[in-house]
Amino acid sequence: MTKKILIVGGGYAGFYTALGLEKWLARGEAEVTVVDPLPYMTYQPFLPEVAAGSIEPRHAVVALRRHLYKSEVVTARVTAINHAAKTATITPEVGEPWEFAYDIIVVTAGSVSRTFPIPGVADEAIGLKTIEEATAIRDRILANFARAANLPAGAERDRLLTFTVIGGGFAGIEVFGEMRSLASSLLRYYPTLKFDDVAFHLVEAMGRIMPEVSLKTSHWVLKNLAQRGAEVHLDTQLKSAVGGNVELSTGERFESDLIVWTAGVMANPVLRNTDLPTEERGRLRAQADLRVINDDGVIPDAWASGDVAAVPDLTGKGVGGMCVPNAQHAVRQGKLMAKNIVGSIRGDVPVEYKHENLGAVATLGLGIGVFQSGKISVKGLPAWVMHRGYHGLAIPMWERKIRVFTMWILNFFLRRDIVSIEARETPREAFVEYASRPKA
Repeated sequence: MTKKILIVGGGYAGFYTALGLEKWLARGEAEVTVVDPLPYMTYQPFLPEVAAGSIEPRHAVVALRRHLYKSEVVTARVTAINHAAKTATITPEVGEPWEFAYDIIVVTAGSVSRTFPIPGVADEAIGLKTIEEATAIRDRILANFARAANLPAGAERDRLLTFTVIGGGFAGIEVFGEMRSLASSLLRYYPTLKFDDVAFHLVEAMGRIMPEVSLKTSHWVLKNLAQRGAEVHLDTQLKSAVGGNVELSTGERFESDLIVWTAGVMANPVLRNTDLPTEERGRLRAQADLRVINDDGVIPDAWASGDVAAVPDLTGKGVGGMCVPNAQHAVRQGKLMAKNIVGSIRGDVPVEYKHENLGAVATLGLGIGVFQSGKISVKGLPAWVMHRGYHGLAIPMWERKIRVFTMWILNFFLRRDIVSIEARETPREAFVEYASRPKA
């Protein structure tokens, strides 16, 4: 009998699970359906470079329908899962919800930005989880430079040229460094603006940044950022951002027109509407072979991986004994899960997931990077080349790799594109302004 496999989420884990199932399943053995509200997978390690204009937005995403040609791709949300009845509620943006009956469910719904009830954050800040957010950050920086260039020195110009990032993890430091790099490169086009007119602030609640690298390496990053005119506030919390007025726990205050929030993630809220078991942080409980479990053991026909799942880290290096939510784990878990699902259909025993961290590599702006693997640390240009080489090859599908590398080569000779298309957020504005209307 043909099995119906439902994959909830088309991110790293979901995409690679579907890709693997298409490869390993025999004809007629199973039907695969992937449900995601977006028709593409976002390669999130490229978001900082998208925000800095080094990568075109469409090159950092992978179209699901183009590459999952054996699966059914549904652009909608799974809003509820009833595993006891083996049904899921699928809710499209337009039209009525419907119930989808499945035999096997794979939950790879990923994560969303985790925020705290800080005044002003929900109204003023922007996250860095989606390609749309990265593009908006880029457009805002470019547009603010153009606006500020027409203003005399003063509070309004200072506000436009003050940029703030909340969170000193890998994502926060990368986008902070890339934003600083973009801003520095723009000064050549705006003779009325000087280096000291631009202010960059990063706020981190802990006493250090980038816990994935050694303390010595993190100190080098802080020194590099300081030399480039970027200020990092350690042991500091954001108290308020109402109206763009940033207030820190140290008492410092300043106005910022762009506030980027990167201070953590949480499991997709779809898990609030499921009978599958979750742990204290809201993630699905899973064992090392990626099957969902409860107190009584394995729950048949339920699998999970990626940011949405609490998967034990068998290397013993995970935070709280679990795999940390990053791309390295999500990609490899997705590939293994596809093999395990096919094996389980055929009566084989699933294989446990175990992955030794290959190290951490980050970009801090054009020509500046950092790499850490054990006690080995590489800094500056060599690390930046390593970052581009690794992620350029890691993004799925060769047509994406070719586009990304081609753009990098073109930018080397032509410089990055500095055109802001901020008006894309209100595309009808120009038409509406001049459109003829019937006379009263």
